[in-house]
Amino acid sequence: MPGAPRMTRREEWQTILDTEVQRWSAMSCDELLSRLRELQAYTVERDAKAYQVEVQLLQNTETYLHVMVAVDDGSLPASLSPLTHTFIREKAAPIAPS
Repeated sequence: MPGAPRMTRREEWQTILDTEVQRWSAMSCDELLSRLRELQAYTVERDAKAYQVEVQLLQNTETYLHVMVAVDDGSLPASLSPLTHTFIREKAAPIAPS
């Protein structure tokens, strides 16, 4: 009896991407700004495989932050086109003086 179908490389990347996007998008604006002063690049291991993760602040406007998370496994040529996801973190509206 065959086991569950094997995930493709991109499906494996997607599971890592989903986890990392959830982790980063849960952070406050202040925490994101503090951590993303520079590009964050690190390795995540799952099921004895290593995945490269990069997180970058794309925009810092008066009203929002725009953040990108990218994942690949370092293999060429597939990693020339990593999976990416971006999200917007709204900044709290400034409180007007009374």
